[in-house]
Amino acid sequence: MTKRVVVLGAGESGAGAAVLAKLKGFDVFVSDSSPIKENYLSLLKEYDIENESGTHTIDKILNADEVIKSPGIPDTVPVMRAILEKGIPVISEIEFAGRYTNAKMICITGSNGKTTTTLLTYHILKSAGLNVGLAGNVGKSLALQVATQNFDYYVIELSSFQLDNMYDFKANIAVLLNITPDHLDRYGYEMQNYVDAKFRITQNQTENDAFIFWNDDPIITEELSKYNLKSRLYPFAETNSEGVAAYKEGQNIIINDKDGTISIEEEALSLEGRHNLFNSLAASISAKVLEIRKEEIRAALSGFKGVEHRLEKAGRVRGVEFINDSKATNVNSCWYALESMKTPVVLILGGKDKGNDYTEIEQLVKDKVKAIVCLGVDNSKLHKFFDGMGKNMADASSMKEAVEKAFAMANPGDTVLLSPCCASFDLFKSYEDRGEQFKKCVKEI
Repeated sequence: MTKRVVVLGAGESGAGAAVLAKLKGFDVFVSDSSPIKENYLSLLKEYDIENESGTHTIDKILNADEVIKSPGIPDTVPVMRAILEKGIPVISEIEFAGRYTNAKMICITGSNGKTTTTLLTYHILKSAGLNVGLAGNVGKSLALQVATQNFDYYVIELSSFQLDNMYDFKANIAVLLNITPDHLDRYGYEMQNYVDAKFRITQNQTENDAFIFWNDDPIITEELSKYNLKSRLYPFAETNSEGVAAYKEGQNIIINDKDGTISIEEEALSLEGRHNLFNSLAASISAKVLEIRKEEIRAALSGFKGVEHRLEKAGRVRGVEFINDSKATNVNSCWYALESMKTPVVLILGGKDKGNDYTEIEQLVKDKVKAIVCLGVDNSKLHKFFDGMGKNMADASSMKEAVEKAFAMANPGDTVLLSPCCASFDLFKSYEDRGEQFKKCVKEI
């Protein structure tokens, strides 16, 4: 009897998983509680895949042998409760795709920096001539690529939500950049649950695999003692200490390996800032593990263009610099942004709060920020925390209002920084939409 696979969610991940399942001969049904975007609907039609949108027909879902769940769907929604109560196995698209490929998997997670590190690693591998695909939270669906293309390597950005539903999948190279509070609303406001999800990136690794991690992260180093990891460990750090595989020394970054040492001038890196130093170290170790030559690593690091909505220059108006860091959807991302600022800052903050603790940026705000614009439906938590600091405070309920108020509070030589600390879903469709609106409003000043 043909195995029945139900795919929940018909975005990039779900549509790709459905195509792979169909091509593998399964009975496939796709269900999305929202309208399905036209491009994904046409993909499902092309492969003659039964689907529904705007509703979940429970009878058609609960007869599944396996459910592939899109990462954005929490276990608490009614359809998921019904699936779990019935004991139907639930997996992620990445888990499903991994069953049908022998490609080497370079997997990257972390609370911050994972998109930059993923794109940078992909850039290095592609520049070196490897047959490589880009997947996960960036690029195309891994399942769709496994179904329709043939890559030898995949560089995959993994969120904690994707890792939650991964069981047998293995990362040949696992990268854990950092762990700071994020998405706690999905983890019962228990930090340990989120930490456990991140560490799933190491599961199933053997002595032939590599685990790359930030050695200066207190949570990572504490957790490591709980795991008996078989993989080869490649810690990276700001300064050299025993066992560190990559670090900064003077004006150079150093990458050590059993085959020798690579030294690259820091000024050769196209990405600026302390956080990007760590991203570059992690990507460089991955490349070195894959035996990519030093010259190719250096050339790729200096030619990389960066990530949209991450510390992206949005323009200069009458001496005021505007920086789009809309991708900063948590407090730690904003910390990195503020830490890299060299001029007085007017900070645009706010959005859908995910259980944020703003004490992490408190000192940087005191030292570097002259004014704050709170951009959100409900700014009460921001005012409660920041009002007593003696900064100019303003509220805005649209991006146009936020940019105008921030510009009015700035002087020539200042920087207006959109680094919201929050998800975008209160006023915007996505962090990309928020960043695009910011750039458009800057142009219209």
